[in-house]
Amino acid sequence: MKKSALFSALSLAFLLLLSGCVSTYMPNVPNVPMFTQQGEISAAAHITPKGNITFNSAYAVTDKFAVMLNGSYLNSERRKRDFQHQLLEAGGGYFTTFGPGGNRVLEIYGGIGSGSSERVEKDEDEKGLMTYDRREADFMKYFVQVNFSSKRKKSLRLLKQEFPLNYGTALRASYVNMGDHFVNGAAGLEEDNIFLEPIFYTRLALSPTVQLQYTSGANVGLRNRKYLTAGYSVFSLGFVVNIGGKR
Repeated sequence: MKKSALFSALSLAFLLLLSGCVSTYMPNVPNVPMFTQQGEISAAAHITPKGNITFNSAYAVTDKFAVMLNGSYLNSERRKRDFQHQLLEAGGGYFTTFGPGGNRVLEIYGGIGSGSSERVEKDEDEKGLMTYDRREADFMKYFVQVNFSSKRKKSLRLLKQEFPLNYGTALRASYVNMGDHFVNGAAGLEEDNIFLEPIFYTRLALSPTVQLQYTSGANVGLRNRKYLTAGYSVFSLGFVVNIGGKR
């Protein structure tokens, strides 16, 4: 768990470093259903400090193959900046279990998504006159991710009760490509970028089906871009519901 704590601290440092940045793309929380067998269903909801809400869902079609549908939404209105962002993505992939008692889970998923964002920068001069800088963009997203999870290796004792802990890591690589891009109504430069998005997550089992999840992670852009940059990291709290599967 020492490595996990170190990764979490590094992720938080990334978050603080990038908190002042603004990007057209805001990453959603990766979907980690931790499937073990056919027929399992996973549904989750997460929220970040900036108010970005992620909804994840997945279904194990067979003992090895699963499909997923994810989305995220943000609508932030502040004195100096308004920001709206939405994303919808779908994917599928492979999962398997291994290790003692089959309590290790390996998942490999890929998918495609689309989204849009609108950012309005507001500035007020000495006379109280407001000026606005508006940027709007549509984008496509293609991603592949690898999840490694461990089920209930440790427990947390609280109020004389044992709460099993699940934890793991996920590494997602995303290619994001702008479609239409407008700056104050005029056509702007279209950009693309490749993002590496490693995360670490811990789940506290509140019941056999409901878990509380804490997620921390980074977002690294491999290309130097002005607007489609790695401006946000993943730091969230949420709930995950899993129906079926190994306990």
